Amino acid sequence: MATRFKVLTTILAVALCAAKAFSQTATKPGPGMGFGGFGAHMLGFYADYLDLTDALPSRIGRPNKFNVPPAYFDADIEVLIEDYRGLISLMEAPPAEAQASDTPFKDVVDLGRTIARAKGLDAATADAAGRISLGLFFAETNGNQNVGNARSNEYKGSLQTGVAEDRKGRAAWAALKPKIAALDPVLAARDDRETLRVGKGDQRYNHWTAVRNGLMNAHAELFRQIPAIVQMLPDPIDQMKLFELIQIVPTPTRAALASGNFAAYRISESRIMGYLRNNSIFTFGKADRARTSATYREILDAMWLFNDKFERARVRFAEIKAQERDQAR
Repeated sequence: MATRFKVLTTILAVALCAAKAFSQTATKPGPGMGFGGFGAHMLGFYADYLDLTDALPSRIGRPNKFNVPPAYFDADIEVLIEDYRGLISLMEAPPAEAQASDTPFKDVVDLGRTIARAKGLDAATADAAGRISLGLFFAETNGNQNVGNARSNEYKGSLQTGVAEDRKGRAAWAALKPKIAALDPVLAARDDRETLRVGKGDQRYNHWTAVRNGLMNAHAELFRQIPAIVQMLPDPIDQMKLFELIQIVPTPTRAALASGNFAAYRISESRIMGYLRNNSIFTFGKADRARTSATYREILDAMWLFNDKFERARVRFAEIKAQERDQAR
């Protein structure tokens, strides 16, 4: 078993190095190849690696720089994970035509809050919507604007939407825009400038329009439920996780919210469990991968890989609020 463990470690390292070289020389993926397939293979590599840590518990249990629960991580491979993160950054770099923002975090907060206010919500709920929106940005792109997707050729931009989702969000924004303009003319004018800036290009590669369309596509209608969600899930991190699940598995998550007992609502459909695993939930180690069902409380707890991202979003939101208070003085 120890020999097999070392062999897999070597395979992982070689795969990382080979893929890194590929990403530095290739300008686009070959037919049927795609970065998405590579990312899925790497997720499988790491999950298989953790099957071996299940068999060799001496490899796990130590703290690590990524704040991953020690039971899921062999600290000896930190350097390989750093290489993998560097590789992903290369593969997800924004295209040359991407249109960045000088204030990417505040843009997300402003859009989330203003959408909530346009839907008739009070200031406290609008603030929660802004914080949750920022959490989604960190969850989807680690807080990086206009990125691609190393595991998919479909989802792009600051909120990782597909073409149809972006189109749906754009239409929903157009319907809400008159209320937005009446409520916040400055923000509406900014929206006009960004829309003109994109022109006929892909709105997913303009940070402002990508976030705007992404929120309107999947999340804006749920903003009205934020007061009930906050009461049901008082932990701000759990609130962000719920909205991220709307991004990953929207239909069962909405059903869970409507059930009257969100935490106990159980997912048992293999297709949905597969979607969760594809997003690093119940992915690592034999015990988690053997699950055939889970309650939403168990799903939230299994989203430990998102904890650091959501905490950074929470801190960044607090900084934005502090800056706004200083400017108001």
